[in-house]
Amino acid sequence: MATHIALLRGINVGGNNKVAMADLRDVVASLGHTDVSTYIQSGNVLFTTRETDTDVLAAGLERAIEQAFGLRPRVIVLSRAELAQLISDNPYRAEPNPKFVHAMFFSAEPGPQARESIAAAERQAAEKGGRDEAALVGRTLFLHTPDGYGRSELAARLARAGNEVKTGTARNWATVTKLLALCDS
Repeated sequence: MATHIALLRGINVGGNNKVAMADLRDVVASLGHTDVSTYIQSGNVLFTTRETDTDVLAAGLERAIEQAFGLRPRVIVLSRAELAQLISDNPYRAEPNPKFVHAMFFSAEPGPQARESIAAAERQAAEKGGRDEAALVGRTLFLHTPDGYGRSELAARLARAGNEVKTGTARNWATVTKLLALCDS
């Protein structure tokens, strides 16, 4: 049973920052973590460790990845319990299509400037006729994009938002729930 999930930002996206998942698993295992597995190619790593401090785990993974691959992606680490809680916190549970809900994960709860950037992006998207919604719960930004993430004015505006917002890494809801299922298998 995996106890932690590491989410890497910007790995294997658009042909950039290519990392083979087998090599990534080896790097994570080299830190003494066990039961290491990956899910899809976008940098989702499940592992077991005695360490409970997710910030310490993230920093160690960032250093090891930089040494191994010459890349320094942002790494967000969640415990299995944190992942289960954020799934429970999803304000868009009524959406039947999991590809229309995304979670953007941050290493810390976004501050006032990021909150304003998110609110401004949501207002601007609505002014252009967008139906997208955003809700910040703790250190997770939930996005509901009923017309699809790729067509989302809100998602595009968030990608251009302030620096703190750009540090997050997003996963669609199908991936989020699959990661919890993998933790429990």
